[in-house]
Amino acid sequence: MTQRMERISIVRTDITTLAVDAIVNAANSSLLGGGGVDGAIHDAAGQGLLEECRQLGGCETGHAKLTRGYQLPAKHVIHTVGPVWNGGNHKEPELLTSCYRSCFHLAREHNLRTLAFPAISCGAYRFPLKLAVEIAMRETLAELNENPAIEKVTFACFDNAVYQAYLAEAAKAEKR
Repeated sequence: MTQRMERISIVRTDITTLAVDAIVNAANSSLLGGGGVDGAIHDAAGQGLLEECRQLGGCETGHAKLTRGYQLPAKHVIHTVGPVWNGGNHKEPELLTSCYRSCFHLAREHNLRTLAFPAISCGAYRFPLKLAVEIAMRETLAELNENPAIEKVTFACFDNAVYQAYLAEAAKAEKR
């Protein structure tokens, strides 16, 4: 296994239970909570997260903002707004790529060494899972090449299909 792949973990788990420097929230543009992982993170973090998010003025698709973790085991939450899939002709892959790059930019800026990502845009936003996982793995490996300060990136998979997709993509990446 390459050194980069040793810094990646793929687990089937609830992202809100992970004790890392930052978990990534697949947020909506309001940053005020919603369904899926967004709602779960807001519920687990408590009222303080919502109050801080109200001060941020929302977030554009493809961008990210940082908050404290409040009652989560994670110290911080990186909120990123993934694209809604509309057939792939509305810059959806580029916007999802931008989500990962924005998250890693915040990690560098705030010296975050351990991160956990959900499958951004793969739930209610209907982004095709295989393509989303390819983008996630490509951007993560690129960041790990450039940033030795990041110790571990965890992909927290909410169901078996997502878990299997990440395992398959990791196996392909190891062969490159």
